[in-house]
Amino acid sequence: VLLNCARKAARRVRGGAGAAGVVPRLRVVRCMAASEAAQLKSAREDIKEILKTTYCHPILVRLGWHDSGTYDKNIEEWPQRGGADGSLRFDPELSHGANAGLTNALKLIQPIKDKYPGITYADLFQLASATAIEEAGGPKLPMKYGRVDITAPEQCPPEGRLPDAGPRLPAEHLREVFYRMGLDDKEIVALSGAHTLGRSRPDRSGWGKPETKYTKDGPGEPGGQSWTAEWLKFDNSYFKGHKRAKGSGASSIAYRCCAI
Repeated sequence: VLLNCARKAARRVRGGAGAAGVVPRLRVVRCMAASEAAQLKSAREDIKEILKTTYCHPILVRLGWHDSGTYDKNIEEWPQRGGADGSLRFDPELSHGANAGLTNALKLIQPIKDKYPGITYADLFQLASATAIEEAGGPKLPMKYGRVDITAPEQCPPEGRLPDAGPRLPAEHLREVFYRMGLDDKEIVALSGAHTLGRSRPDRSGWGKPETKYTKDGPGEPGGQSWTAEWLKFDNSYFKGHKRAKGSGASSIAYRCCAI
């Protein structure tokens, strides 16, 4: 059930049939040439190679999520409504507090974008995110492409559309953020399961320990505090382990409790 909800929510926030965000009334879509489809296929293989050498699965998932998670279903106009539109590549949005550390993801992705200019940033961010999930043991996601990039920094969405790391009222905060995207409680819980991947770092989110027994030696860049013991494996362990997380070296911030 959780996996099906996650797939549904990801399709909606990532743009459904290739749009930049959840757009029930108006879609901004490009028609893709055969050459672009070939570039996407090759770019996917290049992303796999990066994953093998850098173990960057979590930050690529975060890149795709943060580019798409700015969507506001209450706004008609594009690009004001946000969503998966490649805006995260611009400094105004990259400097938002919620995006701390994502410069590292862009540095990994930019050479691929340079190699395949026919792919938009919006599509490439979602391709990287989906590929990272699949290579971490997750499902093969039924992706569609044709998203349109914004073209200037002034088109970036305002700060504050993504979840805060430690709100005073976690459940209310999550509902405010995700309801704005058109998602419901079940989808909030399902998407929270993505925390099975990755780590929190105090220098980025303000939460977590500098390192734990699960992260001090890597793989990849060492340090941070993971929510799960196997933080490069996409599974349901985030939910299974929430009750025994206290004092285990795995992160147990308030979101875990309110989601369950």
